[in-house]
Amino acid sequence: MGILDWISQSTKKLKDVESQISDETKDVYEVYQRNVVLEREIAQRTEELRLANQTLLTLEQVWDMMNSSRPLSSVLETIVSSLYGEFGYIYSFIAQKQYDSTNSCYSLRTYLENDFSTNLSALTNDTVFDFKLYPSENSAIEKAVSKKEITYYISLKQFIEENIPNASEEKIEQIVQASDIKTIIIIPVIVNEQFSGFLSVFSPRKELKDDELSFLNLFARQIELAITIANLFETVKKQAVTDHLTNLFNRRFFEDALHREATRSLRTKQPFCLIGLDLDHLKRINDTYGHSMGDKAIASIAHVITNTSRSVDVPSRYGGEEFFIILPGIDTKGGLIAAERLRSKIENYKVEGLEEGITASLGVASFIEQTTNIDELFEMCDKAMYSSKQKGRNQVTLADTDNVTSWQDIAIDAFVDILTQHRIPFNKNLAQDLIEKLQIKQQDSSGTSTQEMLYSIVDSISQSYFPLYPDGSTKNKVLLATLIAKRMNLSKADVDKLKIATLLYDIGNTLMPKEIMKKAAPLNEKEKDEIQKHPIVGAQEILKPISSISNIIPIIEQHHENWDGSGYPNNKKGDEIPITSQIILIVDSYFAMISFRPYRKAYTIDEAIVEIKNSVNSKYSPELVDAFVHAIEEFKKI
Repeated sequence: MGILDWISQSTKKLKDVESQISDETKDVYEVYQRNVVLEREIAQRTEELRLANQTLLTLEQVWDMMNSSRPLSSVLETIVSSLYGEFGYIYSFIAQKQYDSTNSCYSLRTYLENDFSTNLSALTNDTVFDFKLYPSENSAIEKAVSKKEITYYISLKQFIEENIPNASEEKIEQIVQASDIKTIIIIPVIVNEQFSGFLSVFSPRKELKDDELSFLNLFARQIELAITIANLFETVKKQAVTDHLTNLFNRRFFEDALHREATRSLRTKQPFCLIGLDLDHLKRINDTYGHSMGDKAIASIAHVITNTSRSVDVPSRYGGEEFFIILPGIDTKGGLIAAERLRSKIENYKVEGLEEGITASLGVASFIEQTTNIDELFEMCDKAMYSSKQKGRNQVTLADTDNVTSWQDIAIDAFVDILTQHRIPFNKNLAQDLIEKLQIKQQDSSGTSTQEMLYSIVDSISQSYFPLYPDGSTKNKVLLATLIAKRMNLSKADVDKLKIATLLYDIGNTLMPKEIMKKAAPLNEKEKDEIQKHPIVGAQEILKPISSISNIIPIIEQHHENWDGSGYPNNKKGDEIPITSQIILIVDSYFAMISFRPYRKAYTIDEAIVEIKNSVNSKYSPELVDAFVHAIEEFKKI
């Protein structure tokens, strides 16, 4: 092979190698390019997964907060803070549509507090929470809210000029230059027409991706859910403490508030006043115009009370036509002025459909100035209110601190005597324990409830001879009896005697044969005769030696007499029977019906009411049954 042939052949081989290298280089480059694209896709998907995970974690946190009954403000603050921390937005807020004296506007419910919020509030010289947005009808905000669709601004300057009137050009330029905001996203928030507003986020990014918008929309739905839950929670909370007819606080809330205010008053040495108010002649209104007009009169008084009370006062409907108002920080002089102002406003208020005006009798008592015991305060105020009625109604009476003896004190003395003198067969150690508690309670000025102690003692005594006697039954009996008595316009003195008699009327059962009291089957005639002795036994053998309750004994002796004369022990009938005895009979019958007995199941409330109605003119008078039925409706709401 010549040199030329070798060179030609080598050149050819070299070209083949170069061609092969070129092809392989191209393959390597293509692989590299594919790897670059793949890495970019992996990074993008990783970022999307990271954002999705952050979103889910944040939503989970929001959901946990909503399920923990946290305040709505905390939930909303968590949402806007998460948008800043997790998703890199510069600023965020939630606004709600409102109306001022001229036109509609949007007020901030919550916002992200940072340098940008400070600069933004400087545009109107307000705090960031106080300033309002006033978008035009064709603005992006109104479009988002009215059409319920996401919209956005691509210019911070446009957002400010369109929604914040009277902002100076200089301040606008300053805030635009100082910020890195590229897009402002408006996401509508609509909740059953109760909340109409939007979530706004200020983004440093120009491009808005579909998944970002989806995430923001998801957050907006969480805001709607949080508001819905908060509204439901507030509704349930309000129903639990509010009287449905008057929208005033109910009895349970009033009693708790009275204890809280007494504790605060003793700590701060600041007095407070209690005003008691009772609508005059409600029975006459009911009889003349019907019970619906009576309810209207009650609601009207509540309306006047609401408009007359301060924001810190606690106006409550105690029951029927009786109201109480706690006036924190008010002394006796101020309480009398407030009560007289309220009395005058009620007198001058016209109820549509009621020809005659409505009036009320009021009583005033002061905590610290007149007493430091809650039960005594309530008793004094109650007596002052009834004194206003006795003096002619439609007036205000200040509580009298002289010779104040409450029905609770009389009842305590009676039970101390019964237990100390061993007038009933009762465990001696337990009796001594109860005596000590009663004596301590009688000297107690901390404001805790003496009534609860009395109810507990009667429950304990009743359970000693009747194990099925339920805890809390005595309290309910006294409450229902009081409601009936007030429906029947009994005097304060008679209501107090009724309360004491309700605590004591069954005391004679402690001396009855145990085998009869605990018998599971219905009683035979001989056993019934034995049981029918208990009113006389209780009155004569246990209570008669206690002089302080001598006026209670006739009530107890006759609490099983029937309206038609078929009762016992003396077959009295009609008006011969004290009205207080009649009330105890119907209350005792009702609670016996709705209680379980080994030989029969408990009646439902409706079944018991029907049974009582069927006994009108035999066991009970028509007037008593009518008062009972209305009192039961009131009782069920307490």
